[in-house]
Amino acid sequence: MADWKNTSELNSFKKLGEVKPVDLKTAMSGENGAKRVKDYSIKMAAGLSYNYAAKAVDENVISALKELADEADLAGKFEELYNGAVINTGEKRMVLHHLTRGQLGNNINADGVDKREFYLGEQKKIAEFANKVHSGEIVNEAGEKFTTVVQIGIGGSDLGPRAMYLALENWAKKNGCFKMEAKFISNVDPDDAAAVLASVDVAHSMFILVSKSGTTLETLTNESFVKDALKKAGLDASKHMIAVTSETSPLAKSSDYLQAFFMDDYIGGRFSSTSGVGGAILSLAFGPDVFARFLNGAAEEDKLAAKKDIMENPAMLDALIGVYERNILGYPATAVLPYSQALSRFPAHLQQLDMESNGKSVNRFGEPIDYVTGPIIFGEPGTNGQHSFYQLLHQGTDIIPLQFIGFKENQAGVDVDIQGSTSQKKLCANVAAQIVAFACGKDNENRNKNFKGGRPSSIIVGDQLTPEALGALLSHFENKVMFQGFVWNINSFDQEGVQLGKTLAKKVLAHETDGALAAYSALLNI
Repeated sequence: MADWKNTSELNSFKKLGEVKPVDLKTAMSGENGAKRVKDYSIKMAAGLSYNYAAKAVDENVISALKELADEADLAGKFEELYNGAVINTGEKRMVLHHLTRGQLGNNINADGVDKREFYLGEQKKIAEFANKVHSGEIVNEAGEKFTTVVQIGIGGSDLGPRAMYLALENWAKKNGCFKMEAKFISNVDPDDAAAVLASVDVAHSMFILVSKSGTTLETLTNESFVKDALKKAGLDASKHMIAVTSETSPLAKSSDYLQAFFMDDYIGGRFSSTSGVGGAILSLAFGPDVFARFLNGAAEEDKLAAKKDIMENPAMLDALIGVYERNILGYPATAVLPYSQALSRFPAHLQQLDMESNGKSVNRFGEPIDYVTGPIIFGEPGTNGQHSFYQLLHQGTDIIPLQFIGFKENQAGVDVDIQGSTSQKKLCANVAAQIVAFACGKDNENRNKNFKGGRPSSIIVGDQLTPEALGALLSHFENKVMFQGFVWNINSFDQEGVQLGKTLAKKVLAHETDGALAAYSALLNI
């Protein structure tokens, strides 16, 4: 069994703090920079690569990070996780989202159930259901095909699946894989559900209710909103709705749904895009084969994450550089900057993945820690972000590490040559320019025009955003977050911080309030 220690107790962490800092501006200037771009790169799955040339690291820092990885036994802890150790100490649960990809881990028996077979079995059921919908075997009350699918869920039941759908929508249309348009209802704000329902033909729409517990307030409220709309249209809601839930939830055996697909407590919401939570809507939207390709990309990247050598393990290296930036260099945030419009909601998904996982101030045993943990995550697609918040990134008082993502080709295959270059070339030129501008800056006697440089970044590069590439991207960041949680000795797989507000909201609705809560209730006319 792995030995779990606080970060500040690790000798290698103390040694890391003694390594001479790298002058990034000098390191990335001239031929030095060109050599780093060639040398500081690791292959990922699906033709991607992780390039960290513009990070403030050198051989000495990397050597210290290797020692930290070994002393913290990151590879051993990951192996224990995918082989069924109770890693989620807060809820006393295994953490098994990797098994939905079917490549890592032993056959794990929990309460007499082979979990890998369980997950693969649910994927098979979803694939069969989706094929029947596409073929017209499952139809609406008028005997007509469903043309739209709407997911009702919040948090991990929305952010990941929505980001994955948007990431592949144009690719699927270009490659003849687009089966059904997908929409999402998440916010309990009635304007969200009303807007989505107004944009679809409810008679030809299938709705997916996603709630592991079957008790999520926002999701059940939106379900009622949708059922009311179906009733007003003279439609039987039970013939338009399916559920993704746990076998023990009140939704599991309900006659209100055409069919129910199951997940379990061993997969957290923010890690559930490769389970039925993402599988149902992606299989209906693009077909089961596309979803399978997405899973394969994640599985191949998981294999790299299992390697012990950080120079062969891009997720572990990315995680350790992030720990160095957060705990040694003192940088408070990370900006995720995909130069791909298809990844427009990917930063929002990573906000939850990272901040809900590693926003902790006690270790995995519930004891206070004396060091900082997860960074603030934010981001927008390039080039839009350049005309928004890059001013602070370039010249603000805080240095914020940057995580770029870029592709050599677009998805739609449609482009135009203007002033000697295509739009895609202009997009790629911008990301290359930004990396160098952030690292090297520009000297000017006018301080308002002076750029100090020394702003670190990495970039994940691929040929095109395909299902395999998307799966590899997702796996990379899931495993990065996991490894950082291991280093910080925190439980990355519960989210107690989400619960307090929910509890108080129920008190407000039940009018069981006093003090400030009662005053705010009155202010909002509740």
